[in-house]
Amino acid sequence: MNHDSYSDSYIRGILNTVKTIAMVGASERANRPSYFAFKYLLERGYTMIPVNPLRTGEQILGRRIYVRLGDVPDPIDMVDIFRSSRHALPIVQEALALNPRPQVIWMQLGVRNDEAAALAEAGGVKVVMNRCPKIEYGRLSSEIAWMGVNTRTISAKKAIASGGIQRLSLNRASVSGGTTEAADAAERSERGGRRIIQARNL
Repeated sequence: MNHDSYSDSYIRGILNTVKTIAMVGASERANRPSYFAFKYLLERGYTMIPVNPLRTGEQILGRRIYVRLGDVPDPIDMVDIFRSSRHALPIVQEALALNPRPQVIWMQLGVRNDEAAALAEAGGVKVVMNRCPKIEYGRLSSEIAWMGVNTRTISAKKAIASGGIQRLSLNRASVSGGTTEAADAAERSERGGRRIIQARNL
């Protein structure tokens, strides 16, 4: 598989399918990127399991931190690797030894190990490298568009609410290009508003 780019359907299929995510390298420190990603995915309804050999006996947001993947008592759907690229291969080897095996190995932004990816795929496991599931979820659900970011994703569907957990619909169509007709109209309207304000100030 070409890991230089992924289709939206591939990423969407993973995020719509997995339920339990073990984050290797998760930190309990609130200023760490892994903490932000962990909290975000937890709030969107995923069962998050923190794994960190340096944080044994501690917790992240009420979730016990495990020393290694093999210590996790429940099946894991996806292993999210929040360690440097050189650590990816032994983590994948440990993940493949689990029974049942995880469905997905996901390596965070800046993390790429082609040897580890090939090993996982040979074992029938899907792989994503150099991507963040938090960012991909926000993009595909159009959630990050609330902050004014053009995700190139449009939908007439409402978000699916369930049990008080904020889990947005990922069943949306993505369009090519960096702009949309609606975005262009909004920009024209904003420019017109600025011209009116400037004229009044003259």
